Parts: sequence; structure tokens; C-alpha cells
Amino acid sequence: MASVIKIYALFLGSALLMFGGGLQGLLLSVRGAEEEFSLLSLGLIGTGWSVGFVAGSIAVPVIVRKVGHIRAFSVMAAIGTITILLNLMWINDISWILLRALSGFCFAGAAMIVESWLNEVADNKSRGTIFSIYVTINMAASTLGQIAMSVTGTAGYVPFVLGAISFICAILPTALTSSPQPRPLSSAKIDIGLLYRTSPVAAIAAFSVGMANGAFGTLAPVYGYEQGLDASGIALLFAIAAILGAVAQIPFGRLSDRIDRRIVLIGLSGLASVVGILTVLINPTAGWMMYVLFALYGFAANPIYAVAVAHANDFAKDGDFAKIAGGMLLILGVGLAIGPAVASLIMGAWSPVGLFIVTAAFHGALAAAAFMRMRIRKSIDAADRAPFQPMGDKQVTPETIVLDPRADSDSAEMGHAEAPVPDELAESPEERRDVQDGTV
Repeated sequence: MASVIKIYALFLGSALLMFGGGLQGLLLSVRGAEEEFSLLSLGLIGTGWSVGFVAGSIAVPVIVRKVGHIRAFSVMAAIGTITILLNLMWINDISWILLRALSGFCFAGAAMIVESWLNEVADNKSRGTIFSIYVTINMAASTLGQIAMSVTGTAGYVPFVLGAISFICAILPTALTSSPQPRPLSSAKIDIGLLYRTSPVAAIAAFSVGMANGAFGTLAPVYGYEQGLDASGIALLFAIAAILGAVAQIPFGRLSDRIDRRIVLIGLSGLASVVGILTVLINPTAGWMMYVLFALYGFAANPIYAVAVAHANDFAKDGDFAKIAGGMLLILGVGLAIGPAVASLIMGAWSPVGLFIVTAAFHGALAAAAFMRMRIRKSIDAADRAPFQPMGDKQVTPETIVLDPRADSDSAEMGHAEAPVPDELAESPEERRDVQDGTV
């Protein structure tokens, strides 16, 4: 019972983090446009987040080893809260770029610590269920955070304070726990060469998704604002794209378990590219056509990264999943950092709809690459594949990789072979000491 309570408390903590993150990300893009920040500055705000997030994924395990999980999480949540409040106090582009990088760093650290606790509770039988629930809660909470902007608006202090409250409340599940702290956090296992040798398509997909979705996530709200949408309309626009993207993961993931995953990648990236081209040609104003195009984009683009991870795992040797997924994480982060900056330059040189030139180009390149690789390499038989698992493409940390049930084969290397029995379930003082020492 204590373990069940702990799991749901951690789910709540993760939901609060993602709610605040979803609200903050959309809020800064729209409010920045209202404050007449340059397009380059708005793009660099998204770049700052991605750079900070990747840096946090690499550096936070070192911090946790020095001060412990609970103290580190408290620091991350506190600094994350401070940054969103400073966004309200210092409304200028340079401050927001720097603060966004710090926010990304803290968010990565806080998410990793929550995931570390989930990894400690999960065993190989429950890992798949816990992972699926975790991903679903994150997607739902992030979408609700974006929808919240339609209620709060972007003017004044209320949306910033709401985000700060969400971040600081996320500390409660870990601060109140009486169980032993988890084992040390996992550092990213990065081997770009191994990833490319295992699956060139997966490596290309990680970069293409980062470039396209990084640009879209940061600057599509600016495009909506320039086309005449208010805060409520922009929030609804992103909610529709996010919901359809989440819903699409399951059917396309299941389909990719049955046929060559590259065919699914070609179909999804091709559709996303076509949607980008249509958006450039139509350049819709506020109205139903914009909602339809954004919905189609979310439906096609959001499942691509998860399918690419599954494709890479099909060809991975036992014990290599963490290194391959870590390599994809780094390449994705590079794309997420570069994409907003590149798109902002194109939007500034041409027009706001230039954003979709970037999305169409990189999704089209992925479709072409996957098609070419199909002519070179045969697919793995469906019976020999690891099952698809849904996942996002912006909040993936090394601990997310460990929680993924497909990491079971190399969990010993990552330091999470089997979840130790929680302290409160140990039957004797000797067993309790073994649990706390991590020897069970």
C-alpha cells in the first residue's frame, strides 16, 4: 500500500511539473510577441530552454550524488519557481533567454529525480504500466497547462504566479517521503557512432524531429499571434495539436509493431511535410483552417520520435538500448536548440509563415532518408521486435530511458537491475539496512 501511495504521489509531482512547464513555455512565446521581442530573440528563448535541459540532464546526476535527491530536488524546484517569477519582474529579451536556459536546467533535474523514484518503485513486471501512465500524465498535464493560459490570459501577473505555484507544489511528494532515497541518478550513456551504426534512420529522425518540433513549439504561438489569434485561441490551437498528437501515438505505434517501422516514419513525416507546405501556401488567418492544419500537424509530427526510438531498438544488441537512446537524446537536444534560431531567421527574413518551411523541409528530408534506407536494409521480423512505447519528444531525460521497459536488458549497466524492496516493506532490521545500502 505504501508503494502504491508513493507512486501516485510521484505522478502528482510530475503532473505539477508538466502543468507549470506547459503553461510557462506557451506563455513566454505569446507574451514575448506582445512585448514586441524580435523573432530572433523569441527563437533564442526556445534555444535557451533546450540547451539548459540537455545540460541539466548531464550535470544534475553529479549534483545529486553530492547533496542527495531530496535536497537537489528542492533546489531545482525553488530555482525553477524563482525563474518564472523573474520572467515577470524582468520583461526583456536578454533576461528571458538566460532565465529560460536556467529553467530548462532545473526542469531537467527535477524531472530526473521524480523519474528516479519511479524507477526505484518499478520492477520488471510493472515497469511498462508505470511508464505508460507516466507518459500519459505528462502529456495531459502539459496540455492542461497550455489550456490554462486561455483562462489566465497573458497580461498581468496571474499566469506567472500560477506557474510558480505549480512548480513549488511539485516538491511536496518528495519532501514528505519517509522511504530511503533512490540510487544515484543515471548519467546519459552517449555513443553517437553506435547509434548511427545501429540505425541511421533513427539518428536522422532525432535531429529532424528536434529541428521541426523545436521550431514549432517555440514559434508557432508567435505565428498564431501574428495571424490574429488571442491568448485563448492560441491555447486552444496548441491543445488540439497536442491532444491529437498524443492520441495518434497508440495506433501508429501498434501499426509499426506489425509492419516496417520505416513505412510508418515515411507516412507520418510525409504527412507533416505536406501540412507544412499547405500552411505556407494557404497562410491562413485566424479561423477554422488554421485549427485544421495545426491539428493535422500534431497528429502527424508528434508520434515520429517514439516510432524512431522503437526502430533503433529493433536493431540494438542486448545492453545497448541505453547508449542508443542516450545518443538520440543528445541529437534531439541539438535539433531542439538549433531549430528555433534557424526558424526565427527565416521568419524575420521572409514572413511568419516561414516557420513551416523549416518543418516541411526537415520532415521531408526524414521521409526521403527512410525511403532510401528501406532499399538498403531489410526490416526486423515483427516477432523479434520490442513493443512500441509512447513517449514525448521534449522532456526525455536519461532517467526516462531507464524507466522505459525496453531498457530491461541493460538495466544492470544503468544501475537499476531490479527495484529494491521499499524500506517500509522490509521484514526485519537487517533487511532494512540491506535496502538502504542498495544490496537487496
